[in-house]
Amino acid sequence: MRSQQESNLSIELKNRDYLLVLKPLFLPNADSARFYAAFWRRGVGAGPAENAEMHQALLKAKRRIRDLSRDDPVTGLMNQRAFRETFEHDWAVAKREKSPLAVVSFTLDDFDAYIEVFGRHAADSCLRRAGRAIRRCLRRASDVIARTDGARFIVLSHAADEPKVQQFAGLIATSVRELGLHHPRSGTGKFVTVSFTVDVANPADEARDAREYLDDLLNRVGE
Repeated sequence: MRSQQESNLSIELKNRDYLLVLKPLFLPNADSARFYAAFWRRGVGAGPAENAEMHQALLKAKRRIRDLSRDDPVTGLMNQRAFRETFEHDWAVAKREKSPLAVVSFTLDDFDAYIEVFGRHAADSCLRRAGRAIRRCLRRASDVIARTDGARFIVLSHAADEPKVQQFAGLIATSVRELGLHHPRSGTGKFVTVSFTVDVANPADEARDAREYLDDLLNRVGE
């Protein structure tokens, strides 16, 4: 609705797929939609061409819903749920291959004070820019980034050398600081900065499973 484009939502009722269509309505000389028409579509009684068209629309709507369920609504990055799924998969692979995994957690410093000064809208913009800066620094196709909650981002990497991971995290922290986002109440300087922690685990040697390990890590960095 924000895009003011016709949108399709896939709904399943009694084991049948329906397509809920939201169509924007514009008044004469209006620059934006004031009303929306909603109606249902289904394939009963339709010809082959219409059935095929609806099938493709249903698939597209389902993919959009799936993607939205995996994305953080503020930054567009992976959310915590999707990160957990990726982490558990990569943990199983690393355990089988006896290879290490590195997890780096980044937290924006004094972010509550930033919100108090600039408000939620500016804070969301800050989160998006910081998230993009971190993502640009990822060097491997297998590296992933997520926003887990609040002002925290988490990166999963298959890098094996902890000193190099520390160096990598330091470069990311520098990239965020060099955005030059003004933060008058920061305890670390005049601009938005991040603190980070690095954890390198070898799943083959771990008594904990992936879920327990990640829960312990997130609880620890959240303290």
